[in-house]
Amino acid sequence: MDKKRLSHPFNASLEPGPIHKNKVVTAEQAVEIVQNGDVIGLGGFVGSGFAEEVAIALESRFLNTDNPRDLTVYFAAGQGDGKDRGANHLAHEGMIKRAIGGHWGLIPKMQKLAIDNKIEAYNFPQGCLAHMLRDAGAHKPRTITRVGLGTYIDPRNGGGKINNRTTEDLVELVEFDGKEYLAYKTQPIDVAIIRGTTADPDGNISMEKEALTLESLSLAIAAKNNDGFVIVQVERIAGKGALRQRDVKIPGIMVDCVVVATNPENHMQTFDVPYNPAFAGEFRVPLSSIKPLPLDERKIIARRAAFELIPNSVVNLGIGMPEGVANVAAEENVFDYMTLTAEPGVIGGIPAGGLSFGAAANVDAIIDQPYQFDFYDGGGLDFTVLGLAQADKGGNLNVSKFGPRLAGCGGFINISQNSKKIAFVGTFTAGGLKVSVSDGKLRIDQEGTVKKFVDAVEQITFSGKIAAETGNPVLYITERCVFELSPEGLVLTEVAPGIDLERDILAQMDFQPVINGEPRLMDPSLFKPEPMGLKAKLLSIPIEQRLVYDAEQGVFYVNFEGLSVRTRDEIRQIEERVASILSPVGAKVKAIVNYDNFDISSELIDEYMDMVKSLMNRFYSDVTRYTTSTFMRMKMGDSLKARNLSPHIYETLSEASAALE
Repeated sequence: MDKKRLSHPFNASLEPGPIHKNKVVTAEQAVEIVQNGDVIGLGGFVGSGFAEEVAIALESRFLNTDNPRDLTVYFAAGQGDGKDRGANHLAHEGMIKRAIGGHWGLIPKMQKLAIDNKIEAYNFPQGCLAHMLRDAGAHKPRTITRVGLGTYIDPRNGGGKINNRTTEDLVELVEFDGKEYLAYKTQPIDVAIIRGTTADPDGNISMEKEALTLESLSLAIAAKNNDGFVIVQVERIAGKGALRQRDVKIPGIMVDCVVVATNPENHMQTFDVPYNPAFAGEFRVPLSSIKPLPLDERKIIARRAAFELIPNSVVNLGIGMPEGVANVAAEENVFDYMTLTAEPGVIGGIPAGGLSFGAAANVDAIIDQPYQFDFYDGGGLDFTVLGLAQADKGGNLNVSKFGPRLAGCGGFINISQNSKKIAFVGTFTAGGLKVSVSDGKLRIDQEGTVKKFVDAVEQITFSGKIAAETGNPVLYITERCVFELSPEGLVLTEVAPGIDLERDILAQMDFQPVINGEPRLMDPSLFKPEPMGLKAKLLSIPIEQRLVYDAEQGVFYVNFEGLSVRTRDEIRQIEERVASILSPVGAKVKAIVNYDNFDISSELIDEYMDMVKSLMNRFYSDVTRYTTSTFMRMKMGDSLKARNLSPHIYETLSEASAALE
């Protein structure tokens, strides 16, 4: 229906001419546009970006007038505080007919309506929901993706329906070029309810104090191109023309009315903090703000997951137990060797937890959520650490539904299905588990009452079968042991010191894992109070992998990034390895050397440089070097010059390559 043809305070305020003068109305006036049967698109992630005051006004209207009724609510991410705020305001029988959402754990009131069969309800992957909004705005009838295959989203496994009342199929199985895909039916939006920071009289919206930009623009377009209505809650109004063009995140042509929040509690930056300048990028916080974890089961698990990091990797950490990896990385001084990301659009920085989850300090960039999931779905993640709630013998995981409790999948399916490496982390049992560490050994003081490793999971949120077909590494990390996924199922590979295999592991599982020989002990440093020396482990790339000759290009690549040289023997090993690779070539070759984060003891510099000169005379026709470290360029440059070698060290690989050519 065309909302513009309906009687509304906004329409009455329009003045003749191509541009109206003021789009500002009260929350109560704004929600009068909502009609029975409308599809309401809600923006927000936990509490970030959620228009709380508008939601309260819509709830109040229903409670006072019994209207609007039979609404469909559409939300990509979880929007609530686990109690009353967020989408919980709309969870009234009669008000809601259908809910389509990504995460339900923070909206217990809406969750209860779904579990009690009071509404039609769907739980789809968060990234697919964000993409469906973008596609709906372009009038595309389906969003086609492989995300969800083999899980409960797959129409062969229920199609994402939550209860018996939900019968319409919104997901279809299709095939292109011999491969299976899922086609999600897009949902046109009648009313979009989103949030920004500042609006001008024309409705242009900026988000300078928001922690995230989310799917706000896609949601506005989806509504406008459906002849719908866009309501934006803001903190303040600026004068006409006051907003810089590059600060405008939602242009005024897509905004119908603006609501200025009258109660600061209804426009908090997150549901945890009224405003944190670091979340808005006003300043950076020191890494020391990330506190070390006490030596308990959470730290043991986070430490073991951190062992899987590789330098310069792009990483995603889930909420809860996975967040501990950031604490470990900070304590071990390896934070700068990875780029953390979060699914609502955060690139880089220090992730927040609790009701601020999704926000981050010290970020490199904030992008819209649909584009973040484009990056994730396309394989942009090198490594992800996600929660382990329930696993079975096939490697399937359930984090979405447990009896009457509906957590929902959130971004879990997008992330886990497309990351190059996955670590699922969690305690081995739940419900009262107590452990302690003494003399480097783990002791189970009280076993949990709930088994997590079961014969068959209640709902498949992660398909072990689909994952095994990709061949990407998948680990299941607990405080007492580690499993790896194989085509035959879970393989027990590591056991903690102090743990009895039969009593503490096999007796606490509903199935027998694959055991090939005797599992190795988990690294002893995981169970000691002092730092593990993770930086040295992380950067200890074998010398064989650091030296590569490309015969086709005739170029010898030397990757000394992160290498620490502390002994004469290490210098000798480098020289011998280079000779073994290049001697058979029979001619001198070009070489490019990466010295980023290279470190060498000062007393060894002369000996190292003599070795470099010897290699150049024997094997190199030309050589270029690069490092981003100004100090290293200066220190090595002086040593090279003293040996009548070219002292210039470039700043980037591209500069070094161009100079070599």
